[in-house]
Amino acid sequence: MKRAESLLRAERKPRLGKQHALAFGFERIGLLSLRFPLAIALVTIALAIAAGFGVARIKVDDSLSQLFRSDTPEFKQYEDATRRFPSSEFDVLVVIEGEALLERDSLDKLRDLVTDLQLVDGVRGIISMFSARQPPANGGIPERLFSDPLPEGDAYDELIRRVRTNEIIRAKLLSEDGELALIVLALDQAVVASNGLGDVVGEIRKTMAQDLEGSGLKAELSGVPVMQLEIRNAVERDRIVYNAIGFVAGCLIAILFFRRVSFMIIAAGPPLIAILLALGALGWLDFRLNMFLNVMTPLIMVISFSDSMQLTFAARDRLLAGQSKIEALRNAVLVVGPACVLTHATAALSFLALLFSNSDLIRTFGEAGLIATLIALVAVLVLMPLLGVLLLRNEAAFAAKVGAGDFGVEALRRFCAFIAARMVSRPGLYSLIGLIVVGGLSFAYATLEPRYRLADQVPDKQQAVAASGRLDAKLAGANPIDLLIEFPKGASLYAPEPLDVVAKAHAILEQQAGVGNVWSLETLRRWLAEKAGKSDVATLKQYVDLLPEHLTRRFLSAEQDAVVISGRIPDADASKLLPVVDSLNASLAGLRAAHPGYSISVTGLSAIAARNSANMIGKLNRGLTLEFLFVAVFIGAAFRSVTVMLASILPGIFPVVASGAALHAMGQGLQFASIVALTVSFGLGLSATIHFLNRLRIEDDPDKDPGVAVERATVLVGPALILTSVVLACGLAVTVFSDLPSLRLFGWLSAFAMIAALAADLLILRPTAMFLRRLERRAGAWWNNPRAGERRRA
Repeated sequence: MKRAESLLRAERKPRLGKQHALAFGFERIGLLSLRFPLAIALVTIALAIAAGFGVARIKVDDSLSQLFRSDTPEFKQYEDATRRFPSSEFDVLVVIEGEALLERDSLDKLRDLVTDLQLVDGVRGIISMFSARQPPANGGIPERLFSDPLPEGDAYDELIRRVRTNEIIRAKLLSEDGELALIVLALDQAVVASNGLGDVVGEIRKTMAQDLEGSGLKAELSGVPVMQLEIRNAVERDRIVYNAIGFVAGCLIAILFFRRVSFMIIAAGPPLIAILLALGALGWLDFRLNMFLNVMTPLIMVISFSDSMQLTFAARDRLLAGQSKIEALRNAVLVVGPACVLTHATAALSFLALLFSNSDLIRTFGEAGLIATLIALVAVLVLMPLLGVLLLRNEAAFAAKVGAGDFGVEALRRFCAFIAARMVSRPGLYSLIGLIVVGGLSFAYATLEPRYRLADQVPDKQQAVAASGRLDAKLAGANPIDLLIEFPKGASLYAPEPLDVVAKAHAILEQQAGVGNVWSLETLRRWLAEKAGKSDVATLKQYVDLLPEHLTRRFLSAEQDAVVISGRIPDADASKLLPVVDSLNASLAGLRAAHPGYSISVTGLSAIAARNSANMIGKLNRGLTLEFLFVAVFIGAAFRSVTVMLASILPGIFPVVASGAALHAMGQGLQFASIVALTVSFGLGLSATIHFLNRLRIEDDPDKDPGVAVERATVLVGPALILTSVVLACGLAVTVFSDLPSLRLFGWLSAFAMIAALAADLLILRPTAMFLRRLERRAGAWWNNPRAGERRRA
C-alpha cells in the first residue's frame, strides 16, 4: 500500500518536456474539445444521426461462397458455372424422415406435399421420387412411376419394390433403408437474393407442417438458401444481442471500480460512438455485413476501449491530485494521447496488410478495418475530453470524497505494485522464463493445421445443419461437387465425341471414393439404354426436350456448349475434402490428355472450399507471424529505440501463441474465426504494451535505476489495463451462447487471449523492459567510457 502511494505521489508532476514527437502531435486534436466543446458536441450529434442512417443501410452478405470470392481463375470459373447452371446455390433441400415413410398413407401425404410445394411463390421447379418415370412403352412418353391413386395390396408392394430399386431414386432421392426421402426445390434466383427469402422459406415450412400433420414423418430444410437465411438471421441477432449484453456487463464492472456513472460514460462513451460512426460509414460506403465484418464491433471495442480507459484513468488521477477539470483532461490527452495514436496506427497497419490478400472478403475486411480504426482514433481523442467537460462536476468535492476511500482502484494499484516489485527484482531470470514459455507455446502453435467446414459458417442450433447431417448419414451428402465440361467451339452436344467425354467423366466421378448421388446427361442416356433399349442420339435429344427447363439447366447450358456432372459429398473438414478433389483431378488427367480441346474442371462450393481454405488460412497465419516483426520494428521506430522494439516482441507474441496452444490442447485447428480472434488478441496486447512503454518513457530518469520507472509506470497504467481486459473479456465471452459456431469460437478464444495478453503485460513485458534497459545503460556507459568498463571488469 505505501509503495503504491509513494509511486503515485511521484507521478503527480509528469515530465512532459521529456517527450519527443511520438505521434507527431496528432493527439492534440483532442484539445479541440476543450476549446470548442459546444461546436464539437453539435458536430458529433450530426455525425451520429447520419451514422444511424448509414447503419440502417447495412445489408448482410450471407453467400456461403463469399469467403472464397477472389480474382483467381478457379473462383471465376465457379461463378461462371453457377450462372450457367443455377442449381445448388438456389436449391432448398427438403429432408423427410420416418420409419413409415413408404407406407401408403405416408406416400399419399408426401405426394400432396410435393404438389403443394410447387405452388409456393418463388419455387420454379421441384425434383422428388414422384418425378420418376417408368420405361417408355412402344416409343411413347414414359408414364409416371407413381400412379394416382396409389395401388393397393400386392400391386402396392410391387410398386415399392420398383421404387427401392429404381436407379434414379435409389440412394439419390430415397435412402437405402427407405426411411429418408429428399425433395429438391429450385428457387427463383431473384428470391434468394432478396429479403423475400424468409417469406418463401416460411411458407415452405408452413406447407410441410400442414400436409404432414398426423403422418409421424419429420421434415427439415437444408440447402444453401436455407443456410443463407439462418446465417442472415443469426448475424443480425448476434450483433445486437450479444454485444449489448456483454457491454452492459462490462460497464457494470467499470462502475464498481470508478464509483461514478459519469466516469463509466466518459470511458465507455467514445468506443460506443466510435462503433456507431464506423458502422455508419461502412453502411454509407455500401459494405456488406458478413462473417468477418460481424466481428468489426468487438475489434473497434478492443482497440478504442483500451485507449479510452487509459485516458479516463489518467484524467481521474489528476483530478484526485487537485488539478482542475480542464487541466486534468488536457494533461491526460498530452500524456496518454501519443500512445493512443500509436496503438491505432499499429492496428491500421495490421488491416493494411490484409489488402494484399487474394480473397475479396479478406481485402474488404482490411478496408473496413482501416476505415474503422481511423474513425475510432479520432472519436476517442476528441470525445473523451468532450464528455469529461460535459459530465464532470464539482471536481474538488469528488477528489475529497473518492480520495479518502478509492478502494477498488487502490486494490488494483496495490496488486500492480506487488507484481512490478517482484518482476524487477530479478528481471534477467523472469525474462529468460518468459522466453522459454513463449518458445514452448510457439512450438504448439506451429503444429496447428488449417481447418474449415461449411457447417462452421451456419448456425448449428437450427434446421439446416441437422438436415445436412441426415443427408450425410443416409444419402451421399448435402454438398455439391461438380465436373464442368466445356466443349470446343463449334462442337455439337449430340456428336459422338462430346457424349463419350461426358460418359467417361461421369464414370470417373461415380467411381471416386467419397462422392455419390451423381447426376448428368449420362444418367438419362443410361436409363434410356437400359430400360427402353434406346441408345440413339435422336431419342436422347427427344427426351431432353421433354424435360422441364429448370431440370435441364442443372446439367446442360442454354447454349448446349457445356455440361455439368453433379455429385454430392458429405460436409467434412477441408483437409479431408482436398484429397478427394486432388484424386479426382488426377483421375481426369488421362481424359483431358485424350481430348485436349475439352476443358474438364472440378468445381462447386466443396471443391472451392477444399482448395482455398487451407491456402487462405495459411496465408493469414503467415501474415500474422510476419506482422509480429513488422509491428515491433514500427514501434521501435516510433519510440526511436531498439530496446523498445525488442521489449515489445515477447508480450506481443504471447497471447497469440497461448491461444494457439489452447486450440492445440483441445484438438482444434486454425479456422478463419481463430485467425480473426488472434488478430484481436494481438491488437490488445500491443495496446497494453504501447501504453506501458509510453508511460515508461515519460517516467524514466537516466540518473536512477530503471526499476523505479518500471514500477511507477506499472502502478499508473496497470489498473486501467486490468479493468479493460475484464470488461472486454466479459463483452466477448457472452458470444459463446451464439448459434454460430464461428462466433462462439471467436468469443471464447478472444476472451482467453485477452487474459493471456494481461498476463504477458504484467509478467513478461515488465522484467523484459527492465532487463533490456539495464543492458542498454551498461552498453551506453561502456561506449562512452570503454576504459572505465575495462577497469570494472578487471
